Amino acid sequence: MSDLERLLTEYAAGPETLRQSVADVAADDLDAHPCEGYWSIRQVICHLSDAEAVYADRIKRVIAEDNPTLFDADPNLFCAALCWSERDIEEELQLIALTRRQVFRILKSCPIEAFQRTGVHSSDGAMTLEALVERITEHIPHHVHFIEQKVAAL
Repeated sequence: MSDLERLLTEYAAGPETLRQSVADVAADDLDAHPCEGYWSIRQVICHLSDAEAVYADRIKRVIAEDNPTLFDADPNLFCAALCWSERDIEEELQLIALTRRQVFRILKSCPIEAFQRTGVHSSDGAMTLEALVERITEHIPHHVHFIEQKVAAL
């Protein structure tokens, strides 16, 4: 298996990893803040859902456009403005899975050369499609670690 195939396999597996991390969390615990000053589990899930939408757009634009600008986003602004505390966890998990399935199919159809196409991130500078996919692939495991800490602290 090539490195790119491994990356795409990990990308596709992310939603199930996330779902398993919250499978045994009681509904009342989704909004708890066992780690003071940090997002609740519901808020983490909503952050991941919103990030999937942002990265799906970035990935598609890098594939379709010549060197597009990729704007940074402040998740703390999203938290307050996009009602993270009120959103349905199951809907968010389904949206993450559906977005990943769609983007995975697109990525699997791309020629290998497409993964070296670039966009310019407003904070991080030039980024290849491969780097974008790596970053979003690592995003769920990164936050699953924090979810596990929250569950342990409940």
